Amino acid sequence: MVPSFVEPLDGDVFVIDTGFGRPRSVAAYLVVDSGRAAFIDTGHNFAVPRLLAALDALGLSRDAVDWVIPTHVHLDHAGGAGALMQQLPRAQLLVHPRGAPHMVDPGALQAGATAVYGAEEVARCYGALVPVPAARVTTATDGMTTTLGSRLLECIHTPGHARHHLCVWDARTQRWFTGDTFGLSYPELTNHNGPLMLLTTPPVQFDPEPFKQSIARLIARGATGALLTHYGLVADLPRLGRQLIAQVDELAALGLRHRDDADRLAMLKTGLRDIYRRRVQAHGLADVDGMLALLSLDVELNAQGLSVWLDRSEVTGAADKRAL
Repeated sequence: MVPSFVEPLDGDVFVIDTGFGRPRSVAAYLVVDSGRAAFIDTGHNFAVPRLLAALDALGLSRDAVDWVIPTHVHLDHAGGAGALMQQLPRAQLLVHPRGAPHMVDPGALQAGATAVYGAEEVARCYGALVPVPAARVTTATDGMTTTLGSRLLECIHTPGHARHHLCVWDARTQRWFTGDTFGLSYPELTNHNGPLMLLTTPPVQFDPEPFKQSIARLIARGATGALLTHYGLVADLPRLGRQLIAQVDELAALGLRHRDDADRLAMLKTGLRDIYRRRVQAHGLADVDGMLALLSLDVELNAQGLSVWLDRSEVTGAADKRAL
């Protein structure tokens, strides 16, 4: 029996709710073809039992997994990669070249997350990161293709959210696995008008122009859908992508308005809440205050990310050492 936290999609793709924070907040994906399997994003350490349970439910052995592919190395996407790899004897980790060193030696990654969230919160939410042996790490160049069974997977570099971000094209379903490049849309943000898409700009590598170019690149492929880590499948990429590109400009303009404010971070949070309130209302979602409460952590992290971007000319080196 397939567990309740595993949702089958067409094309032998399965959405796994990693259980991070609240239900259906962070997804990992399991792709199956000809008896072979790949995980795209893993969630945090505490998600690993769910990922293994999904394999068991589908009758797949641990050595049926060929690839573990984090879209980027933020901990809600890749925090469990090392622990998962310990359970998968034949798998290779396929990761952006900028992210690979931090999978082999996650010390700086853990320190960076601690700088953003605090040591107690990192321990509670993510646990201790497990390194991946260098021999089991493959770096994905831009446009690199690989196979899973009989299906073709292609990795492209998609900076903007993070410089170490990649997206994965599934030639069989004609869909992208987008990590955070194509924004987020929690299930609670979907109604009869479809999904409400929101850009995500956490510390420390928000970069507006590459972000817009990455979104445009996803749209240009003519995909039938995007599989978001936060959360699930969305369609109509041209329309949704235009919304996200407009949001890049909107958030950048918000940041620049408050660049020199003494209380910059507080002003950014207020501005983001105002933007989200307007978007929630315009989308026709009934519980506006409830949706803003749902987005409270996103407001906090996105404001921090915008603030780091505003200071980049002074703090780029320090920020890159502090967190990815």
